[in-house]
Amino acid sequence: MSVFTLTVNGRRHTVDVDPATPLLYVLADDLNLHGPKFGCGLGQCGACTVLVNGEATRSCSVAVQSAAAGEIVTLEGLGSPQQPHPIQQAFISEQAMQCGYCISGVMLTAKALLDRNPNATDAEIQQALSTVLCRCGAHIRMLRAIDRYARGLREVPQP
Repeated sequence: MSVFTLTVNGRRHTVDVDPATPLLYVLADDLNLHGPKFGCGLGQCGACTVLVNGEATRSCSVAVQSAAAGEIVTLEGLGSPQQPHPIQQAFISEQAMQCGYCISGVMLTAKALLDRNPNATDAEIQQALSTVLCRCGAHIRMLRAIDRYARGLREVPQP
């Protein structure tokens, strides 16, 4: 076991875990966060996606020791029910969720891409999302929500 200090959603947490423990297990079991979900356990479905230093990262296949030095953001860390992040608000406005299982993967993958490239094309967005599996059929609404968020980013002057 090793002690790690993680910065998750802007707060510092100390955990004592095996260094090879998947980050997902630490987030869910030790920090009681429910945004990232266990899906496939192989990093292929996207349900466990978090941001590590702004990059969409599959937390089920990343050891806690690899992510410990980074800034980790989960779906819960974007905003709150009272003050949702603009991408969360776009999903609410477009009624773009059904079961919610894939939402960490969809929302955080799209956010990471658009933070890097606010002018990403529809094809680039669809390519980024191509590895996030969703079975509920809300794809069109999700794409509309991501487009709404992207339009909002383009309207804000970039530094």
